[in-house]
Amino acid sequence: MTAFLPLDAAATAARLPYPELAQAIAAMLAELRDGTAMAPPRIALPVGDAGRGRGTLLVMPACNRDIVMTKNITVHPDNPQRGLPTILGEVLVADAHTGERIAMLDGPTVTGRRTAAVSLLAAQTFAPAPDGELLIVGAGVQAQTHLEAFVAGLPVRKVWLQSRTRDKAEALAAHAGTLGVDAQVIDDVAAVLPRVSLVVTVTSSRTPVLPDMDSGLWTDRHFVAAVGAFRPDMCELPPMLCHAASASGRLLADTLFGIDDEAGDLLQAGIDWNTVQPFETAILRAEALRARAGSPLVFKSVGYALWDLAACILASRN
Repeated sequence: MTAFLPLDAAATAARLPYPELAQAIAAMLAELRDGTAMAPPRIALPVGDAGRGRGTLLVMPACNRDIVMTKNITVHPDNPQRGLPTILGEVLVADAHTGERIAMLDGPTVTGRRTAAVSLLAAQTFAPAPDGELLIVGAGVQAQTHLEAFVAGLPVRKVWLQSRTRDKAEALAAHAGTLGVDAQVIDDVAAVLPRVSLVVTVTSSRTPVLPDMDSGLWTDRHFVAAVGAFRPDMCELPPMLCHAASASGRLLADTLFGIDDEAGDLLQAGIDWNTVQPFETAILRAEALRARAGSPLVFKSVGYALWDLAACILASRN
């Protein structure tokens, strides 16, 4: 009988190094193309007392030939006022053939690391100039995991950080120093766009956090990973940038599954979904996509349970 692995946040993170997790997701993309891995729509259930800040239970199952997993996450926006994390949860991993439980992983850690690893894989695959300088807009958990992932998996020399909460950005800059990378907090992203090649947005903003195409600051060498907007009312990307990427065939998404309900940036820009290229097929044409001109390459991430499954396979294998 296989030993059951109950893994806390630290143990889960230790089993999910970013470069290896990015490659596990690449392998999962191949399984998705082959039809050997699947994930149904996630379940979103309102929970709790509406008067005290209603929460949401998210249930996300997925499986391939050998592994089945279910991620249960609760999101309570008012939890920081209670001294609790906004997101709590766990991922249960089982043998698909017998149902034997293999492991229990920390849900927020899996979510944070697999999301950053998806962006890392996209940057490694599609970014026309994947080295040099990185701009991160936002300073929360996803900003930290993306910082760690890009430093671990790309030759990043300099990081620029911008956030409406400057003290959090300063703390993230200090964390970058522990990773051996110079980081600087800025107030205006436009000031550094001409010198960076990699841009990551990880905010819950309802208005664009980047300049639009008419600013004259964007070039074909820019790669943008837009991660933060996961509801129709959220919007990190300006509309002309979205349309320019769409028109040049350089608008990609980690999945088209549920994107028309969640990708607020693209919804508010009125993007034709037929122009958005899914990761699993775009990765087969990476060289051609890198070589195209007309706009930055924009990679929109909305999340998918198969990326959690990839993390479960990697964590269970170590």
